[in-house]
Amino acid sequence: MNRLALLLALLSSAAASHAADLSIQVDGARGDGGAVRAALFDSADRFLKRPLQVASAAVGATLEFKGLATGQYAVSVYHDANDNGKLDQNMMGIPVEATGFSNDALGNMGPPSFESARFVLPAEGKAIRVTLR
Repeated sequence: MNRLALLLALLSSAAASHAADLSIQVDGARGDGGAVRAALFDSADRFLKRPLQVASAAVGATLEFKGLATGQYAVSVYHDANDNGKLDQNMMGIPVEATGFSNDALGNMGPPSFESARFVLPAEGKAIRVTLR
């Protein structure tokens, strides 16, 4: 039994050492106030519905997601200018705060698809830029 526990501990520490980090530099915030918030998605089914992880940082700071498995991801970002913790929208449901997506993907009459925002996160990690609009 001790051998099994030792083997599991070694395997889990080896897996953790191969975890990838993602850093996101955000451009185009409208002013210095509030925060920049990001949501990370790992599938089209979850995209813009159920984020895998979320992150927040001051405007101008780099957002970080640490310890991710290698694979395909997409990111949505917004400038929470009034720092109320949510993306403010008008009566039609259109965001009134600046938003952006990985690959600077743009939608047509709505948000972009997971496929257009999708990128590959390699084992060595990745740094991306997102422009808010």
